[in-house]
Amino acid sequence: MVSIRRERLRKQLSGNLIIGRGESILKCMLNQTRIDQVFHAFGDPTRRKLIEQLSHGPASVSDLAKPLGITLAAVVQHLQVLERSGVVRTQKVGRVRTCRLEPTGLNVAAEWIAERRALWERRLDRLGDMLAEEAPPTGRATKKRGNT
Repeated sequence: MVSIRRERLRKQLSGNLIIGRGESILKCMLNQTRIDQVFHAFGDPTRRKLIEQLSHGPASVSDLAKPLGITLAAVVQHLQVLERSGVVRTQKVGRVRTCRLEPTGLNVAAEWIAERRALWERRLDRLGDMLAEEAPPTGRATKKRGNT
């Protein structure tokens, strides 16, 4: 009986790894590439500082470079990575390049995290249900061992 429950639990826990109906493998792969780009952009401490600065509002490249203590060229390279990932959008007017956060790029990471959280919450709920089913009901209190 226990082995049947274990097998059922294994199937339930692994069942969510399969791509559901209506989703194509290509869409999943393209989304994975976008997620990889976003997390690659988040992976560098300098880029995270740039994102933090931009969370306060749009800023020019020179304004972003001042507190970091790095060259404008280095900031531009980091911004290019952020822009390719869809997290930042830049606009050049005259000689000034203004940068701003792109909420849809940030949503890619938020949705990915939310999906994983929901998946693990469902799995842990199922595990809790399975363990509750297997636990024999006891009508008596358990004795505590203490220093007496």
